[in-house]
Amino acid sequence: MSASPTAAVLGEIGLPAPVGELALRPWDVIIVGAGHNGLACAAYLAQAGKRVLVLEARTRVGGACTIEQPFPEHHSKVRMSPCAYLAGLLHPRVVEELKLPERGFRWTPAVNGLFVPLHDGSSVQLWDDDARCEAEVRGFAPQDVEGWCAMCDVMRRLRDALRPEGDGDVWIGEAPTPEEIDARLGRDHEARRLLYEWSMADFVEYYLRDERLQTAYLGQGVIGTNASPFDPGTASIRFHHASGRLGGMPGMWGYVHGGMGMVSFYFCDAAREAGAVVATGVPVGKIVPGEGVALEDGEWIGAPVVISNADPRVTLRLLGKEAESAWRAKVESVPIEGCTVKLNVLLRELPNFKARPGTDEPHHYGQINAPLTKEEWKNGFAASKRGELPEYLWCELYFQSVHDRTSVPKGQHTMSVFAQYVPYAFAKGDWYTRREEVRRLALKSLGRFCSNLDTAVIDAQVLGPPDIERKVGLTGGHIFQGECLPPYMWSNRLSARTPMPGMYLCGACTHPGGSVIGINGRNAAMAVLKDWGKRFA
Repeated sequence: MSASPTAAVLGEIGLPAPVGELALRPWDVIIVGAGHNGLACAAYLAQAGKRVLVLEARTRVGGACTIEQPFPEHHSKVRMSPCAYLAGLLHPRVVEELKLPERGFRWTPAVNGLFVPLHDGSSVQLWDDDARCEAEVRGFAPQDVEGWCAMCDVMRRLRDALRPEGDGDVWIGEAPTPEEIDARLGRDHEARRLLYEWSMADFVEYYLRDERLQTAYLGQGVIGTNASPFDPGTASIRFHHASGRLGGMPGMWGYVHGGMGMVSFYFCDAAREAGAVVATGVPVGKIVPGEGVALEDGEWIGAPVVISNADPRVTLRLLGKEAESAWRAKVESVPIEGCTVKLNVLLRELPNFKARPGTDEPHHYGQINAPLTKEEWKNGFAASKRGELPEYLWCELYFQSVHDRTSVPKGQHTMSVFAQYVPYAFAKGDWYTRREEVRRLALKSLGRFCSNLDTAVIDAQVLGPPDIERKVGLTGGHIFQGECLPPYMWSNRLSARTPMPGMYLCGACTHPGGSVIGINGRNAAMAVLKDWGKRFA
């Protein structure tokens, strides 16, 4: 692990003082929710000299990006991030300004890329090294080399136009207007179609001819998104997840040493070091903009600024009649029903993939997809919309333990499984009665490509959308606090500023969107500091 004080207690930091005592102190800012963005926001504001109180309903900080012991009864030494799993969009500016490397932050880039075993027994390893990946494509589908290069190039052009290194990155600050985006894209019609129009199927079919290679990429357009890869705009989800520059490596993802929750823990360390007070196990019952919050037990804590790290539907509930009507309508217009199931799995050995046998192979060090055929994608999405389970799930797999042996006892491995599509509510039964069925389905979907899964699995935790909602507080179990499709992004996304004076947002519902980014929290802090002088001059 590290010397992080927050990590030393796995984020369960408790109360720094009795609630009644905290209520008597003068506060400039109250932040509702100690997810990673709320903690980053607190750090920036505290460093600027503001008196900041962070209130978290759960006993552990980090929200969806934390570290837990998912198998406490039998495997107490196993530590996993229950929801978040990889770093890629974590903003370099936040990493630098909050001094994460000095706090112990380390990550291993997943340069081995994406491995996809296919239904005909073949497989493809889509390395994150361009030359190596091009060679793989040349051997797998030689007729697609030129198209694959063009597909990578449009992604690169769009990233460089919107997210160049430095101050020109449009993720920093307020969202760009459509006119500002148009000016950056110029006459690049393919980049515009990628950003706004193409389905993921349109995107891969435009550049690639081999259906196996098309299939290998389809899941990258729907991660965390309640839409089919055949729905317009899903290619933008692929761009969103490929637009990072963590470690100066464009589009790269990787494994945080100690687990993804370490990011939140380091943010918490930074906030507390700067003077912010973080209190857990303190649920807020009501927000009054410009005045403060009432706790669920009735205790009142005053502050002229309240920032919500909760999702926008929870924030609406906490605001009640204080919510401005047009803003309420906008919040309610954003779809927020999740369709993903997360499995945290303990293994005796890594999966042995029939297409490339072995239990310690290069593909285990990157990411792995258990793909669907195009027909399975269509049928699966339709089934979930009916409240039913599909025949197979698309699964994406990550193995923290191959990079970080501190996460498990010797001789064991962890596997994170991120799968779609599952219904939030079943037409028949519920998540309590059908959880084991979902577990079997996920392992069956993966197992059709493996030879050893039945004997490899020791234990598995299953988190469906209602479980994520209950456990983390994300309405609908939607991991991005609302859809990230084009109609809900950029200037259409919620702003850190709200129409209610003294009320701000800092979570994934704000620009630039979902994932473990941290810049949402920074953007909110900068907005508060910019407005502070105007309001209190």
